[in-house]
Amino acid sequence: MFTSLLAAIVAAGAALFMGFRLYQKVLSAPANSPRALEISAAIRTGAEAFLGRQYRTVATVGVPIGIVLLIFTGFWTAVGFAIGACASAAAGFVGMNVSVRANVRVAEAAKSGFQRAFGLSFEGGAVTGLMVVGLGLLALALLTWIAPSAKSTDALIGLAFGGSLISVFARLGGGIFTKGADVGADLVGKVEANIPEDDPRNPAVIADNVGDNVGDCAGMAADLFETYGVTAAAAMLLAHILYPGSHAMFAYPLLVGAAGIVGTLVAVPMVKVEPATGGRVPNVMAAMYRGLGIASLVSLVVLAIATAFVSMPVDEAGEAMLSGWALLGCAAVGSLVTGAMMWITDVYTGSSAKPVVRIADASRGGHATNIISGLAVGMQSTVVPVVVIVMAMLLCHHMAGLYGVATAAMSMLSLAGIVVAIDAYGPITDNAGGIAEMAEMGEEVRAVTDPLDAVGNTTKAVTKGYAIASAGLAAVVLFATFIEDLQRLGGESLRGISFDLSNTSVLAGLFLGAVIPFVFASLAMEAVGRAGGKVVDEVRRQFREIPGLMEGKAAPDYRTCVDIVTAEALRLMVAPALIPAVIPVVVGLFLGAQALGGLLIGSIVSGICVAISMTTGGAAWDNAKKYIESGAHGGKGSDAHKAAVTGDTVGDPYKDTAGPAINPMLKLVNIVALLLIPFLG
Repeated sequence: MFTSLLAAIVAAGAALFMGFRLYQKVLSAPANSPRALEISAAIRTGAEAFLGRQYRTVATVGVPIGIVLLIFTGFWTAVGFAIGACASAAAGFVGMNVSVRANVRVAEAAKSGFQRAFGLSFEGGAVTGLMVVGLGLLALALLTWIAPSAKSTDALIGLAFGGSLISVFARLGGGIFTKGADVGADLVGKVEANIPEDDPRNPAVIADNVGDNVGDCAGMAADLFETYGVTAAAAMLLAHILYPGSHAMFAYPLLVGAAGIVGTLVAVPMVKVEPATGGRVPNVMAAMYRGLGIASLVSLVVLAIATAFVSMPVDEAGEAMLSGWALLGCAAVGSLVTGAMMWITDVYTGSSAKPVVRIADASRGGHATNIISGLAVGMQSTVVPVVVIVMAMLLCHHMAGLYGVATAAMSMLSLAGIVVAIDAYGPITDNAGGIAEMAEMGEEVRAVTDPLDAVGNTTKAVTKGYAIASAGLAAVVLFATFIEDLQRLGGESLRGISFDLSNTSVLAGLFLGAVIPFVFASLAMEAVGRAGGKVVDEVRRQFREIPGLMEGKAAPDYRTCVDIVTAEALRLMVAPALIPAVIPVVVGLFLGAQALGGLLIGSIVSGICVAISMTTGGAAWDNAKKYIESGAHGGKGSDAHKAAVTGDTVGDPYKDTAGPAINPMLKLVNIVALLLIPFLG
């Protein structure tokens, strides 16, 4: 196991070192426009202030939970919880920090052409990706190293719990902030005042750009850090249960993570676009997919070499319990699922995809037909991803049992570095376009930033599809771990426990679990509605009361809108975030272990479908609006465009608040169940 731990630490160190070097490279890029620097500073100040206040709010919840864990579950669980929480928060802060500094430099780079601006924006995203996987693997390896062997599983559960709790708050708080601001900016600015997106006359425009960073960058970074840590911890726990005494299998997920980092380090410099010809925009998505393919191939080759030196567990008769080739096959399945989920999401949400065009066509009939079409697309988009996830689970279970499913999930997450780079590219280019518009940097700059931003909408959508699929597989692994651990550590009455669907307690749990994602998502949506409503009122007030604002002769009060969404997001994120932590405790202690098991599987099945429907449907609404803005059906200002703006506004909290936040929610429910096992029976 020492060799695997050392390999993981070295790979994590390489990721952090390369991330730091790229960060220095991004900061060294020029930013010469005083007005652009002023706007960027306002965005950075707002993002840093929000994230600081958010983490202080989370600390008021996290510290008491840490004390409870210390008292009831032991020292090492509490230590793991603290490390997981701090590392997840750090991942979110890094994501925000690099984004708010890269945006103005990408806008400046756009003066030099598409290639330079694309390269800088992707390198900014790669900083976040490398930091996420570097911090995740380093935390796992060091915790495994320093914790006593008898307590390492407790420490890993604590780490998973801490990461999940912070991630839920990051996704909810950032999502409420960004979409509350976006709703106000769009409904009043675009629909009522008929002014462009990112128009400096709009009082909510700075808050909107701040939200891109705290919602998309910080939120996605914390989300995938948490999924990375939880998946690895669950796989290691499963190995501890299924193959007791096999240190090689216990540390194998760390090897998978190390191989993924090697693949990412090789792939990042190769993500480049070819020069545009004939006035056409280079194929950015092809460059992104090429990078993902290179990372997948290299990581599998490295893993194959490493697996050849891993001792497979044997049974009492000396027969091998696992095959190295089977584990490699499961890892390959995980890589294929990653590519498949991103491609499927692109099919539904691409800028000119058929579902997107259908929503745009429906917009000619008005607001209602746009909403109906968007809802239909979201529901339809659940089918193929669920089939892919089911096929992957069945295939991996056939090859290597439950541990094979865990290996596939870890293989997916080992690619989080390149995936987060692809995702974080989106908000960086979005902010760059906003800064270029507000700083009046000229049409030649917007001609570069607008296509980059359009691709950014697609990259954010496809990475959310990846995040949901990986979260689904991780939740399945956690549920399998819960079953195995329940029979091993539970009381005498739980020996040989089964979850028969004819059992009323199991059915009751299934129904209760299926409800959780709906309640959770509804509270998140309602929070965005409340925050957005207050921003709408404030923007209308400023348009009405500030003389000369609409004529561009007076400056709006940006700070008030930022303050409004900050206060609302921090106030409204707490209640939904506590749902996945409290409900399993209530069900487990009052209805018993069988009801709790039913609750877990009900939440997984329901949650995956709700999350896919929301994120894909919301992204399709967004690109339908942009499709019309490109000139279809009358273009900007037409009745179809106004209907599309309404659909996009409804889809915003779908795809950027409620849907993504279901990912960490699913894992948090399962981790709380694992912590409850000693108290059941």
